Parts: sequence; structure tokens; C-alpha cells
Amino acid sequence: MQAVGTHRSRVWTARVLFLLPVSVLFFFFFIYPFLFTIYTSFTSWRGIGSMKFNGLANYAKLLGDPTFRKALGNNVVWALSQGFIQVPLACLVAMILVRKPRFWRSLRTIYYLPNVISTVALAMVWVAIYNVEGPLNAILGALFGAEKRNWLGNPDTALFAVIFQTVIYIGYFMIILLASAMNIPRSLYEAAEIDGASTFQQELNITLPMLRGSLITTMTLAMAYGMRHFESTFLMTGGGPAYATTTMGIDLYLKMDALRYSEASTAGVFLILMGTVVITVLRKIFGSSDPMSEMAQ
Repeated sequence: MQAVGTHRSRVWTARVLFLLPVSVLFFFFFIYPFLFTIYTSFTSWRGIGSMKFNGLANYAKLLGDPTFRKALGNNVVWALSQGFIQVPLACLVAMILVRKPRFWRSLRTIYYLPNVISTVALAMVWVAIYNVEGPLNAILGALFGAEKRNWLGNPDTALFAVIFQTVIYIGYFMIILLASAMNIPRSLYEAAEIDGASTFQQELNITLPMLRGSLITTMTLAMAYGMRHFESTFLMTGGGPAYATTTMGIDLYLKMDALRYSEASTAGVFLILMGTVVITVLRKIFGSSDPMSEMAQ
């Protein structure tokens, strides 16, 4: 008994020693900043000097800020577009590539390529595309006789333009779904073919149900990214024109740049809460069970 107890003690000691470095890093680079952000959201602070507790004043001010409300609405649009446009497109391409059509490996590489290119470089390419004298206006003018538009300078089209250049990059989620689709037993499709099921029926009744767990994961990741979106929009429009493309991340950055640190912390808390709500709602609606695991059981 004493030997068993000694062995268990050594096992727990080893676990603690292995977890300690990661736990320390996690505390100092996530837990502490997170708690500090929450604390400063209840104060009046400009990043320097002493903090003065002001209760819920920052939250009331933020909710009354029309720029923040606009940013909040834009984030919702971003999250919905990422979850219900980008992920379905990725799923469709994955379902095609899993059938291994001609040049499917090359197509897989081409679809994933934008994910390894700098966001700055891609943003600059799209700024050139959307330019008044850019190729998009030239193509639309040649094909349909459309008038030239300032896509990023018009509040009516700017948000659509920045969202479009992101949702078409489906490579990351396509790879996840393609890997899951390749693990579906081929015997299921063979049995369906014997029963006379068409390719569409096989995809509808076999592939999609079996991809449920991966679809939930990719949709959660996509909508979480939509809620915290910042980079490409900031590079292309800076949140303009007239705050038409401002997101909560951009609004937070602009508040910090203006030394309104406590208000920026409040915006950060809202951003965290919104992300948590999105993930929770998705899990409640779609569940989190994996059909593969259920079948194995």
C-alpha cells in the first residue's frame, strides 16, 4: 500500500511539474490581463496616473455611444456572414473535393493558399481591386455598362466590400471539413449506391450528418472570428467611411489611441461577453455531439 501511495504521489508531482510552466504563462498572459481589463472598466483611467472608481459609468456611456452601437451591429453582421456564408461555402467545396475529382490536390492547395499570405498584402490587393479605376469597375463596366463606384468610400457598399473579401477565403475551414469527410467510412456510400441513392442523396443523408461535429466546430470558430474581426477592415478602411465598417475591435483600438483606456477596457469586456454568448448559443442550438462517436458506441 505504501508503494502504491508513493507511486501516486510521484505521478501527481510529475503532472504538476509539467503543467506549472504553462499555467504560469496562462496566468500572466491571459488571466491577469483579463481581470485587469474588467477592473479598469469600472474606473476612470487614461493609461497613466491613478485610477478613479466610477462604477457603471463607462458601461452607460458606451451603450449610449452611437459609434459603439454601430460597431456592435457590424460585428453581428460579420459573425453571421462568417458562420452562414463562409462555412457553407467551405463545406460545399470539401464535399466536392472528397470525391477526388481531377486535379483535386491542386484545387485544395489553391483554396488554402490565401491563408498563408500576409493579411496586409491581401488587404492592399483588395484596395486596388475596389479602387474607382480598379479592375472591378472595369469588368462591371465592360459587361453591364455599370457606372464606376467608390466601393470602399461609399457607406452603402463599404461593409459589403470588406466582408466579401474575407468570406471567399474558405481554405482554413475547408481543410478541417475535408479531413473529417475523408474519415467517413466508404462502406456507407457503397451501401447507399446499392440501394440506388444518387450522389446528392448520399451527400444529404450521409456526408452532412457525419460532418455535424466538424460543422459545429468550424461555425463556432468562424463566428468567433467575426465577432473579433479587426485586421483587414482596419487596413482597408480604418473603420470608415462615416463609421460604416467600424467593428468593436476597431472601436476599442480608436479609444485606446485616444487615451480613453477605461472605455476601451469596457468595450473589451463587451467583446468578450459577445463572443461567449455566440459560442453558448451555437452549442445550445446545434449541440456538440459527434455522430462518429455515437456510431462507434
